[in-house]
Amino acid sequence: MLFLTRIAYFLTLVLIGYASIVSDILNALEHAVDCGSCHTLLGVLQGVALLGDSIFSSALVSVCEAAGVEDDDVCQGLLTEQGPIIAHDLRSISSTGQTASKLCNAVLGLCQDPAVNAFTVPFPKAAPINPKVFTSTGKPPFQVAHFSDAHIDRMYTTGADSNCTKPICCRNFADQTGPVQIPAGPSGSLNCDTPTTLVQSMLRAVAAENTQFSIFTGDVVEAAVWLVDQTENTSDMQQFNTEMQTLLNSPVFPAIGNHEAAPVNAFPRNTTNQGQVQWVFDTQSQGWNPFISTAAASQVQHMSGSYSVNPVNTNLRIISLNTIYWYKDNFYLFDSDKFQPDPNGIIAFAVQELQAAEDAGQRAWIIAHMPPSGGDALHDQSNYFDQVVQRYKNTIAGLFFGHTHKDEFAIGYSNYNNQTADTADAIAWIGPSLTPRQANPTFRLYDVDPDTYEIMDSRTFMSDMSDPSFQSSPIWKQEYSARDTYGPAIGGWPATQSLNPTFWHKVTEAFVSNDELFQTFNSLKTRGVGVSECTGDCKTTTICNLRALRAENNCIAATPGINFRRAEEKVDASQRGHIDHCEGIGLRTIFENIALKTVAGHNLTVDGLLTNSFKRTMDPESLIKRAHDAFSKRSYIVINAY
Repeated sequence: MLFLTRIAYFLTLVLIGYASIVSDILNALEHAVDCGSCHTLLGVLQGVALLGDSIFSSALVSVCEAAGVEDDDVCQGLLTEQGPIIAHDLRSISSTGQTASKLCNAVLGLCQDPAVNAFTVPFPKAAPINPKVFTSTGKPPFQVAHFSDAHIDRMYTTGADSNCTKPICCRNFADQTGPVQIPAGPSGSLNCDTPTTLVQSMLRAVAAENTQFSIFTGDVVEAAVWLVDQTENTSDMQQFNTEMQTLLNSPVFPAIGNHEAAPVNAFPRNTTNQGQVQWVFDTQSQGWNPFISTAAASQVQHMSGSYSVNPVNTNLRIISLNTIYWYKDNFYLFDSDKFQPDPNGIIAFAVQELQAAEDAGQRAWIIAHMPPSGGDALHDQSNYFDQVVQRYKNTIAGLFFGHTHKDEFAIGYSNYNNQTADTADAIAWIGPSLTPRQANPTFRLYDVDPDTYEIMDSRTFMSDMSDPSFQSSPIWKQEYSARDTYGPAIGGWPATQSLNPTFWHKVTEAFVSNDELFQTFNSLKTRGVGVSECTGDCKTTTICNLRALRAENNCIAATPGINFRRAEEKVDASQRGHIDHCEGIGLRTIFENIALKTVAGHNLTVDGLLTNSFKRTMDPESLIKRAHDAFSKRSYIVINAY
């Protein structure tokens, strides 16, 4: 009896101690209003991380569950996977250093991006005084397809609800027991990732376009990031590789996406002593071998997913880079205070291959998943990559990315302090997504000059989900031509001239003066779905971002001062931190949702968790039980961690 009493007393102390940990986290969250107080928050989290991964992750799960920002299974699955990475970071860095500021920027948006660390990329040779000039002889262009962000959901279920409480829908989730509101169609639905029928339809549509080859800029796996694991992701990658090989009638050159890893985004640097992602590179090395050659497949395996290839019968070198090593949501990038300018040698590899192309008199395309232009790119690596682009600008004919899920572009300049048509010297083609999660499914078709390998036109093809035939047999139609849509607005553009950086800078100038043209672009970005009004500051910021292939020059800024106690201010989460349409749900979005809960007037304290409804359809007694259950459940895990 005495033994049981002592055990009960011990369990009570553990529960009290655990509730105190959660209370400390919530209190620090409440007071995180700027960069300095975010560092204080990291200090609190650092203390919890020192108690071990299980305790750290369990505490985050408790906060997420009790606050009701996501369904319990999403909180548990996601934070159990991501929590140990953050805990590892916190145990490895100072809570007051530059790396901590970057982590605050990535997770909470409460620190601005630090100033770029000075680093000069080494080049084997200086730029030639008289570089080779690539001149078009007027030959007919050849066609290249560009598809991206497939996010194929092999568990997509026709008839399941497409209006659910999860980050993606159209699955039979065990806790979704109510009547189906909007049944998922066989070919895809909004709020859901891509069913097998849709991805195969797209591949057949590409095959019908007589392409010389295709490029795929990454993200095979669906966004159920709280459920994915290595086994599922490996199977998903293998199945899509087989589909591309069997349904396309020309080669495809792919890039690694952030969703290929499990946990999502988790690409440890080769200096990191935990986690591993070599299985992604091994899987894709084997699966891509039929498209890219044995030599390139070996590079995938040994160069962290990057490779270079010369398509048959071309004078073009395609360089595929794994830019997830520059991605803010790859939390392994924050596990050291020692500055690493080129994680895993991705920039050095680009230099090596571009120098080889220059020496051979070739043009080059660079393909990758995440563009270096957005708010989710680390400024350091974006700056260093820009140095590479400027050095090899006579060799590079095009840069191609995905990740944003939007139909857009980004311009690079030789002088960002003087952005003009004359200084525009690089253009990034950012391809829209196949997944119908947020917009109509899409792919692009480029008309490519066979002498210069520059883009003569970019045509976006779309399958309209509102078309009555979509669910039975998707029809892929040209949505628009970039040349036809924008050329007349800049006073015409010569038929013999490519859609080069000068063209696109002039288009942005036309956006400034021609609001109807800008609104057309704004609608085309999301293929006419969920188009939000964009005027005033929104328009100015959008144009600024289009002129910022180098991330430090974009107008996406973290918004410090999101005081978790201020109920009187309205918070626009899209303006906080950085914008990432690819990610869906992540640690950052969970913290942002907690912020939105509190700014809406909720009290995020332990007592508040026990008394506030967070606008959930529960009575107070149920809420009290819910919070107690959350603490008790996680405490059980903590006890077992010992």
